[in-house]
Amino acid sequence: MNANVAVENTPEKSLWNDPTVSVTARVDALIDAMTLQEKTAQLYGVWVGASEQGGEVAPHQHDMEEAVDLDALLPTGLGQLTRPFGTVPVDPALGALSLARTQTRIAATNRFGIPALAHDECLAGFAAWGATAYPVPLSWGATFDPDTVRRMGAAIGRDMRAVGVHQGLAPVLDVVRDARWGRVEETIGEDPYLVGTIGTAYVQGLESAGIVATLKHFVGYSASRAGRNLAPSSVGPRERADVLLPPFEMAIREGGARSVMNAYTDTDGMPSAADEDLLTGLLRDTWGFDGTVVADYFAIAFLKTLHGIAADWVGAAGTALRAGIDVELPNVKTYGAPLTEAVADGRIPEALVDRALRRVLTQKAMLGLLDPDWNPLPAALDKADLADPAALRGRIDLDGPENRALARTVAEEAVVLLSNDGVLPLARPRRIALLGPNADEPTAVLGCYSFPQHIGVRHPGTPLGIELPTLRDTLAAEFPDAEITVARGTGIDDGDLSGIREAAQVAREADVALVVLGDRAGLFGRGTSGEGCDAEALVLPGAQQHLLDTLLDLETPVVTVLLAGRPYALGRAVEESAAIVQSFFPGEEGTHAIAGVLSGRVNPSGRLPVSVPHRPGSQPATYLGARLAHASEVSNIDPTPAFAFGHGLSYTRFDWADLTVDVQEAPTDGEFTLAFTVRNSGGRSGTEVVQLYLHDPVASVVQPVQRLVGYTRVELAPGEARRVRVTVPADVASFTGRDGRRVVEPGKLEVRLAASSADRRLTVRVTLTGAERQVDHTRRLHATFGQEPVARA
Repeated sequence: MNANVAVENTPEKSLWNDPTVSVTARVDALIDAMTLQEKTAQLYGVWVGASEQGGEVAPHQHDMEEAVDLDALLPTGLGQLTRPFGTVPVDPALGALSLARTQTRIAATNRFGIPALAHDECLAGFAAWGATAYPVPLSWGATFDPDTVRRMGAAIGRDMRAVGVHQGLAPVLDVVRDARWGRVEETIGEDPYLVGTIGTAYVQGLESAGIVATLKHFVGYSASRAGRNLAPSSVGPRERADVLLPPFEMAIREGGARSVMNAYTDTDGMPSAADEDLLTGLLRDTWGFDGTVVADYFAIAFLKTLHGIAADWVGAAGTALRAGIDVELPNVKTYGAPLTEAVADGRIPEALVDRALRRVLTQKAMLGLLDPDWNPLPAALDKADLADPAALRGRIDLDGPENRALARTVAEEAVVLLSNDGVLPLARPRRIALLGPNADEPTAVLGCYSFPQHIGVRHPGTPLGIELPTLRDTLAAEFPDAEITVARGTGIDDGDLSGIREAAQVAREADVALVVLGDRAGLFGRGTSGEGCDAEALVLPGAQQHLLDTLLDLETPVVTVLLAGRPYALGRAVEESAAIVQSFFPGEEGTHAIAGVLSGRVNPSGRLPVSVPHRPGSQPATYLGARLAHASEVSNIDPTPAFAFGHGLSYTRFDWADLTVDVQEAPTDGEFTLAFTVRNSGGRSGTEVVQLYLHDPVASVVQPVQRLVGYTRVELAPGEARRVRVTVPADVASFTGRDGRRVVEPGKLEVRLAASSADRRLTVRVTLTGAERQVDHTRRLHATFGQEPVARA
């Protein structure tokens, strides 16, 4: 049937609504029945905000798009609704009602009864008013705990589904290459294996709840020059293949992610939104991805306005569609009238529209949006009195006790104890000086994509929607007998020195001084961390270092506590602070976690997902560097970090011993198994994080000095020991060779069992034998760990 001819009232018309028919047949029938305008309408979204009164959503007006006329758009259908909950503060139950009413209108207005797919942000929890604010992804990385992150992802997904959302724009799988980049807080760390395993666990959690997980940003965003947002990326094909791509590969293969979002940046002159080799050749043809590729917000228009590779909206639409972007977000700009007109007059093949449409409709069919019994009303509003919207207020709780308990678990596991001269845990101090700009600031625990920092700041009269106890509050509960005196000292970035003298006086009169420093999350320069909040150097913002140095000059022991979105050089504090506690925006339960670590109620088990620099100007530098990237005699700049990737202390002591290996040689398609004993020789229960690194001393192309290929958490009671076994397949030693193929080369390998990238505990050398072997995306990705108890001596 011609796609531009109206459908006659025949029995075949309803084939797409029949769930007993294959999805392929349903989608084919629907595409065959659609006009061109009905097709393109499924390929874009409209940015809306749910109604606080429970009425239909209202189009969101913003400075990057023209006003949207829903009445004009809806008769041909609508592909997506953009951020109904993440645009304005709205009670969750009233927002769910608003979305349901809008979906009813959308389905009733178009010929085929197709509702929109609703998406929202979920970077550190569902970005909705009143929803749990979990720790940011950089804290997920600090846990080295995929199981807990998977549970968190499932909880977030359940909350999103409870109010009618289908797709979540997370996780961020960008690997940190330069910590000056403002979006470091959104990443999981500087190592691709850590990013891949933690990110995949989050995807598995979201997808288990029925939410379409969206991997972003594909690919190269985090490698922008000088850490500047949207700056060009200068990575070569080997760095791209071996560092930036593996997390996406893992999350698609093992996580089952059903959507991918392009990166804004260009790599060597090719914007990701225009890169057919990337979005179609690699992602689909090689990796077999069959989900949807959605545009990062305004990315298709940026091909004209920022990248300058399209002369008009038609050129931008055709380029993106040909590359493989299926859905334009957040609004209709290029995939509406410009695309329709260009297809109608033959400038863009209709086959490209049909290709994208097939992916979009397949996803809608699998979500049940084409089924005859589809109901826009979520189960949480079932049997509710919808005639009285005001009575619904508070009916849906997105921040219940189970969520808060899980948020606290993640936060506790993510706190990293960087240094400790024995002052921690605090032994019932009588007088505590609580100092610094984040000491008594409720939002200091939140990242830039939390609802209060992302949306709430634009609505100052609206309550936060969640409880955010300050560190002052939680310390008072943790140390009820202590006198706690608070002095701000200085602001986050105002450079104000006027309060430093008062802070010093308060510290002089205390038994211990807790100085709480770090960031304020924001967007596009409104914060010191977050999207568009890049740093020129990794020095603490404002006058915070001045405050810290002043306090270090005193006799009172100083414990430095960081609530930040990136690592910072801490100057004298590295050597002179009595202890340093690092936390990366730990979410609504974060101050409870920090207070617990300070008191000893929580034995810290967090490990650094990013290196902490020794000097503020040594970027870009990560542990994952080749020999020339590390300190040498031919440069006066020493990038050696103050605290290395994977570092973290405990209040107990772990001993590692008795390493054995089953074979000294293994073929390039084989494996070898190591075994060793980890014992808690201290006086309290704790968790050791065993990290497995590979060092390849001689390879056909330059390799990192070492790279993480596995890890596991080992929980031990005092005196308890476990025999840890790890089987290492030769595949994990693969890398991209001279001709661009991924290979496993024969030769010697050094296997390092370590407590951090700078703290090797046990080392063994093995040799891979046989011929060089080519591998691909089906290779084995993991070393496998097992644990068994060891009898007490």
